[in-house]
Amino acid sequence: MRYPVHIVQLKHGDERCCGAGPQLGYQHSRGAFVYILDGDMQMLPGFLEEALAFMVAHGDVAGVGGNIVEKNTKSLEYVARSERVSAHRLPGLVDRLDGGGLYRRSAIEAAGYLSNRNLHSYEEFDLGTRLRVLRWKLWRLPIDAASHFGHDTPPYQLLMRRWRTRYICGLGELVRAAAGQSRLGMLWRGVRELQLYAVVIVWWGVLFSVALWPLSVPVRGIVFVTTALVPFLFMVYRKRSVAKGIYSIVSWCFNAAGLVRGLLHAQLPAREVISSNILQDIAAFSSSTNTERNG
Repeated sequence: MRYPVHIVQLKHGDERCCGAGPQLGYQHSRGAFVYILDGDMQMLPGFLEEALAFMVAHGDVAGVGGNIVEKNTKSLEYVARSERVSAHRLPGLVDRLDGGGLYRRSAIEAAGYLSNRNLHSYEEFDLGTRLRVLRWKLWRLPIDAASHFGHDTPPYQLLMRRWRTRYICGLGELVRAAAGQSRLGMLWRGVRELQLYAVVIVWWGVLFSVALWPLSVPVRGIVFVTTALVPFLFMVYRKRSVAKGIYSIVSWCFNAAGLVRGLLHAQLPAREVISSNILQDIAAFSSSTNTERNG
């Protein structure tokens, strides 16, 4: 069965990433409002009507989101995510709409583009900073908006997958995109992980520098092992779980390496049109449907 929708795909598959998908859809959209929904999510009944009514009533709001219902309760990745209490996940004024939301086209046009085609993650935060610089507001309603099913991939395999797909490079790409702009300060203050991964990189520097310390080899060995183990022991104690504690540190190391990798990656102009193929044109679909009915 075919549906009356516009279907497009990237012309160049190697450009696929979290930032390119929404921007490609936005390029082909025409409405006064645009909704972003990830492929592993399902919109819940009633949200869209509430969000649209809120947007109509509040002309200074650029985007509206709701609660994201996490369905994956087994993966260490998503369990850790659900345990964190993040301000941008709470109802009210927020700095980003993680998990998608309804956006006002006029606000997106003022910001230049919906999603940065270079970003392999953190595309919602990037959009949020560009909108907030222009004094637009983002709001999260206290109602369920969508269910998120996530990955069934085991946590360490998921880290490797994210390294291969460059998802883990998104934060570094975000920093590079914001370099030299006023929103860089928003990034440093708003993304706690950036500060955390910076500390991890400093930790690596200390570990590598131990070999140069003016100490005997046995003492340097003790210092190195102690410095390496302390973060693991601290997180095991904090998480009250060996598995969760070790995974936290390993995940931080992967993400810190991804931060560096993303910073070094060259970027295409974010405002440049993304090349695409149209698989189904809604106008052509409507025309063929009318022909079938008339025939």
